[in-house]
Amino acid sequence: MEAPGQLGDELAERGQARNAAFEGPRPVTISLPPQAAFALAALEEAGFEAWCVGGFVRDALLGRACADVDVATDAPWQEVQRVFEAAGCRTHETGTAHGTLTVVVDQEALEITTYRDDGAYADARHPEAVSFVRTIEEDLARRDFTMNTLAYHPKRGILDPYGGVADLEARTIRAVGDPARRFSEDALRILRACRFASQLGFSIEPATYAGMMANKGQLLRISAERVTHELECLLLGAHVHDALMGTMDVLAAVLPELVACKGFEQRTPYHVYDVLEHTAFVVQRTPPSPLVRWAALFHDTGKPAAFFQDTDGTGHFYGHAKISVELARAAMGRLALSPAFVGRVLTLVKYHDDVIEPTPKAVKRALARLGGDVELFRALCDLKRGDALAQAPRCAGRVELADELEEVLDGILEANEAFTLRKLAVDGRDVMAAGVRQGPAVGAVLAAALDAVIDERVPNERAALLAFAATWLDGQQGAQDGRDAAGAKGGRCAAGAERAAAEEAPPEPKAR
Repeated sequence: MEAPGQLGDELAERGQARNAAFEGPRPVTISLPPQAAFALAALEEAGFEAWCVGGFVRDALLGRACADVDVATDAPWQEVQRVFEAAGCRTHETGTAHGTLTVVVDQEALEITTYRDDGAYADARHPEAVSFVRTIEEDLARRDFTMNTLAYHPKRGILDPYGGVADLEARTIRAVGDPARRFSEDALRILRACRFASQLGFSIEPATYAGMMANKGQLLRISAERVTHELECLLLGAHVHDALMGTMDVLAAVLPELVACKGFEQRTPYHVYDVLEHTAFVVQRTPPSPLVRWAALFHDTGKPAAFFQDTDGTGHFYGHAKISVELARAAMGRLALSPAFVGRVLTLVKYHDDVIEPTPKAVKRALARLGGDVELFRALCDLKRGDALAQAPRCAGRVELADELEEVLDGILEANEAFTLRKLAVDGRDVMAAGVRQGPAVGAVLAAALDAVIDERVPNERAALLAFAATWLDGQQGAQDGRDAAGAKGGRCAAGAERAAAEEAPPEPKAR
């Protein structure tokens, strides 16, 4: 195998940043999944070279679990297919134009790719063509970040021609070679850097970040599905606060709704951070649930537009939740998120600032507003808890309030108390059997009955609810009769006034 220091002019021209101390593979032992070990052995028994590459090697060195192993080889894909079909394995031509064949080993799919170099990129995402190369070092040179240029073989150890191990140790995300070129080739790499910062807690090297900034406009050419995937992985990362704060100028290209939040001071004793940093802390301090973290990201985006400062200089944000809902709707409308999921996120944003007392009545009313969705109520508690944890210390009691709300919810569920129409002891058929005509009146009776049960004015029992329905209907009819009488009286008075006015008016002049 050709040594990295003897690669040739083509790699030197690409300006790849090699590790000056690199002298060959390092003796490191990594536990490989059986299918990967089998693939390496099968290819090498057939006379080819093969390495494990990609995120598996990076994560193994970081002590992170990663079951997704990729294999790179000098064998053409046709030879890879021949080797594994001879071994009794199924193969799928999933990406042979780029040298990739999927091999199924013991029911596990494994991607095996021929060493290659990527040609020009026309769409800021995919190379128009690839050329197959002779060495693993040439193959590794086309990758995005140095930490992803590592290769591993159980007998030869770690191959690290571009300083990936040093950058892992320094917790640094560094583009391979010229950052501007790497990101102009594939703009999705910009969001991958942001996502890795969130997942790994790494910092982005300055020249790499400058390359991201220079090419962030290209993100608008990337599919919504890809952008959404990277953003959601970022939001679920263990270091999401630092990633959001450190890369917001880049993320602004796909999340412009957050731009106004950066540096926007809240000027209130209840907050110690500007709107963006408060938001980043809320995301960080909520459970890693896509539903809750998307809601946390957008919950206060309406604050800059709603800001009002009173005479003593204190800031207020009346109605900011409503504005936040519309901003979140616009942002998520550009992403590949299902309408049902977006609706649930918007509901959390809408109600995140509502005051809910930790009483059964108040909690049941909140549940009713949420359509009886218990998990959505728990998500709202998670959001409220994270919101409180990102406010001033004086708001610490709001964390306990969120805990109390869930305790009350547990009691309601344990007692099987009614908080939706489905849980009432009567339904529409019962109401119609009691004499109510089919139509809107049936729903009105049931809604009134649910209100009465939640308020504990009526027990959730069939007989009691039917009696309540009859009384309620009588009251409604009486009220309607009163309105009709008032309307008739008003009509007579108006007619009398018109007659009186006509009598007092001077006669109209005769036409000439």
